[in-house]
Amino acid sequence: MSSLITEDEISYETALVWLEEVAGLDYVRQSLDRLPTRQGRPAYHRDGRMVGYALLGPRARPSRSSGTFRRRVFWLLPHDRDSVPDGLYAIGAPAEAIDPRTLAPGNRGRKTERSEGGPPSLAMQELGITLPL
Repeated sequence: MSSLITEDEISYETALVWLEEVAGLDYVRQSLDRLPTRQGRPAYHRDGRMVGYALLGPRARPSRSSGTFRRRVFWLLPHDRDSVPDGLYAIGAPAEAIDPRTLAPGNRGRKTERSEGGPPSLAMQELGITLPL
């Protein structure tokens, strides 16, 4: 889950590779996967589709017990908002969902009004506060 990813776990990222245009996506799911390499496209074993992944620099060290690297993978499931706009996530988003516009190497990103699928609250409107869209 994105809320469990800490910046120190992704500090060795050097780039994010997007497999499709993310400008039209309200959110992507992110997870830290154990992968055999620092670089290259990882194998994907979930329902849905992989949208992107992180590359690690040469200073990233593998796990001593498994020899694998923890890398972020970005993905969407068949019932996510991009495929079913009026479905389960018409409002709200999965716990691991993050606005792809807020992501950068070494930065875990954040949820936004857009990723949550709702308009700003009345209190935010009254105070003139807007979140990134």
